[in-house]
Amino acid sequence: MPGGGIAADPGGIGGEDVCAGNGVEAEADRERWRLPHAGAATLVELFASSARDSGWIGFLRGMVPIGKPLLWVQERMAILEGGRVYPPGMGAFPDFIHVETRDARDALWAMEEGLRCSALGAVVGETWGDPAALDFTATRRLAVAAERYGVAACLIRLGGHANLSGARWRWRVASAPSLPHPLNPRAPGPATWAVELFRGRGAPPGAWVVTDDGAAGNEGGFDLVAPAGDRAVGQGVRRQAG
Repeated sequence: MPGGGIAADPGGIGGEDVCAGNGVEAEADRERWRLPHAGAATLVELFASSARDSGWIGFLRGMVPIGKPLLWVQERMAILEGGRVYPPGMGAFPDFIHVETRDARDALWAMEEGLRCSALGAVVGETWGDPAALDFTATRRLAVAAERYGVAACLIRLGGHANLSGARWRWRVASAPSLPHPLNPRAPGPATWAVELFRGRGAPPGAWVVTDDGAAGNEGGFDLVAPAGDRAVGQGVRRQAG
């Protein structure tokens, strides 16, 4: 897990112990924080805070390896409820393959077939709700295929519940208030996300507020930031020495 000034928040996203510090640190002193599973080829599940909150896409970009083609699979209901993926908005992935399926069963099949292709950098799948086809066996198959062929797999659960799963890493992601713009205080600055790791192989659960302001280019990683200052007076952020 990340070290140095991070306080875990097992209670959920948005708690007071999200991170340490009183703002984004000076550029020269910041260290890019990589997710506990960064670089691992296995199955990761992302649960969006709501189907209309697409902030998880920005968080996903820091998790998925780049340099190879990306396969993105969407079932029909995920498209109707959350929208179709927009390839030009995924600038870090020049080679982008999009597949639309009629239901979750076909989406899971397409994901598993894609994971068998080592030429892909990652396979991303979007499902809606809790379809019967998305059970422990299906997720276990995806995890095994990802680890066997060395291709990362990300399963996006829109409107779904954290039921039994074979995923090695499971996150809840919500959009958070953007950071101040460096040149215009009235304009939105770098995007931030409130993320909660509630299951991780060899890592304790925790919650953080993170941002990616582009300082690392396409190298991935995030910066930890302080939570928004809209709490009651006297409720500061507890600091933990690294």
